[in-house]
Amino acid sequence: MIKLFSLKQKKKKEEEGAGGSEGTSNKVSPSHLHIQKDINELRLPKECEIEFPDDLLHFTLVICPDEGFYKGGKFIFSFQAGGGYPYDPPEVRCQTRVYHPSIDLEGHVCLSLLREDWKPLRTINSIVYALRFLFLEPSPQEPLNEEAAEVLLNNRGLFEKNVWWSMRGGYVGSTYYERCLR
Repeated sequence: MIKLFSLKQKKKKEEEGAGGSEGTSNKVSPSHLHIQKDINELRLPKECEIEFPDDLLHFTLVICPDEGFYKGGKFIFSFQAGGGYPYDPPEVRCQTRVYHPSIDLEGHVCLSLLREDWKPLRTINSIVYALRFLFLEPSPQEPLNEEAAEVLLNNRGLFEKNVWWSMRGGYVGSTYYERCLR
C-alpha cells in the first residue's frame, strides 16, 4: 500500500501556505524528482508495502514473505536517499532483528546492488525485488551474520529451526529476537 495521496495533499497545503511569499523557493531537488519517478513506476510484489511518512527521500518498506524459511514474517526496512540519489545508492537498514546470513544484528544489509553494483539507472523497484529475494533464497556468500551463514551452509535443518525460533520471539544462541510474525 502506498500512502502517497496523503503526502501529496500535505505538500499541496504547504505550497499553498507559502504561495504568496516573495523570495520563497519551491524548487524540487533532482533527488526528489528521481525518487518521484521511481515511485510512479513502482510495481510492488504482493508481499511488499511502502509507506512514506513525511518525505519521499525517507520511507519504509515492509516485506511479508509468503514462502521459504521466512514465510509469515514481517520485516521492516528503512530507506534514506540522500541528495546524491540516483548517483549514490540509498541507505537501507533492516529495522527488524532477523536471523539471516545477509543481515547483521544492527540491520546492515549485504546486497551488492547497494554497493559496488549500484548504477544511477537502478531504481527503488530493483532494490525491493533484491531484498525480497534475500528472504526467498538466503545465501551464505559474503555474510554479515557469519554464524547464520555457517549454519545455513553446513546444516539447513538447524538453520530452518533457528529462523523458526527467532521469528517467534526467542533466543538463537545468546541473541534474543523479538517476535516478527504477522
